[in-house]
Amino acid sequence: MSTPKQFAEKLLQIKALQVNLQKPYTWASGWRSPVYCDNRKVLSFPYVRDFVKSELANMILEKFPDADVIAGVATAGIAHGVMAADLLKLPFIYVRAKPKEHGMGNQIEGVMEPGSKVVVVEDLVSTGKSSLQVVEVLRAQGAEVLGMCGLFTYGFPVADKAFADAGLPLYTISNYTALMEVAEELSLVRPEDKEHLATWRTDPANWQPAS
Repeated sequence: MSTPKQFAEKLLQIKALQVNLQKPYTWASGWRSPVYCDNRKVLSFPYVRDFVKSELANMILEKFPDADVIAGVATAGIAHGVMAADLLKLPFIYVRAKPKEHGMGNQIEGVMEPGSKVVVVEDLVSTGKSSLQVVEVLRAQGAEVLGMCGLFTYGFPVADKAFADAGLPLYTISNYTALMEVAEELSLVRPEDKEHLATWRTDPANWQPAS
């Protein structure tokens, strides 16, 4: 079994990933979704946590061997980024969604010298908007952002375009395609549901549950 499918299966086992075509989930954006992903649950399962730490560290070593700083996206990307940075013995920083309203007013927490080669760690990529805002913050502070590594992506076309427009490579341990393959193998979805699930990924804003 490939790594994307292995990880998708682990996420399903710990219920960090859930699939329900009959009772879709509603996201904060208002989108209806047959899939719900909460990678924070990974932290409560040591063996899955170790798998993520190892996979992220290996991914960074392979794709971005010149990295000298790891940056986590607050808040969900912080723990995973810390673990990967610790394994790689690299400095770690994290980036807030907005500057602190007290103290030094920092948006970037930790020490990053201008010109640092940074890899961003994210837990989940949907549209890519919030993830790429972090990249903009880092670039504005003089970082050379090499790319982003994450746990899971839905693979939305809007996200693919956003990362391409930003000139930023994205790599994730697993993805929606791998999830659907595993879900079918485990009989969580029927073969005849595959097309309907595929239409959600290509146009999530207008997707409706099957009647």
